[in-house]
Amino acid sequence: MQASDRFNINSQLEHLQAKYVGTGHADLSRFEWAVNIQRDSYASYIGHYPMLAYFAIAENESIGRERYNFMQKMLLPCGLPPERDED
Repeated sequence: MQASDRFNINSQLEHLQAKYVGTGHADLSRFEWAVNIQRDSYASYIGHYPMLAYFAIAENESIGRERYNFMQKMLLPCGLPPERDED
């Protein structure tokens, strides 16, 4: 692999990270990463009707109620963010 290939791969990765929030970046904290994963999961559950119906049956709730619950969980999927240490 040549140096130009590595530069091209790195520039493509930076472009991807700038375009899509969920791909992360070097300064992404563990909490932010977990929030992205949880929100992506909830969005997928809401967007795929059979999965939403499965959760509704498993929890003995209506599909609309499950959709509402997942949307509420998307607000703070991992709780409040941890306090940051100021250096």
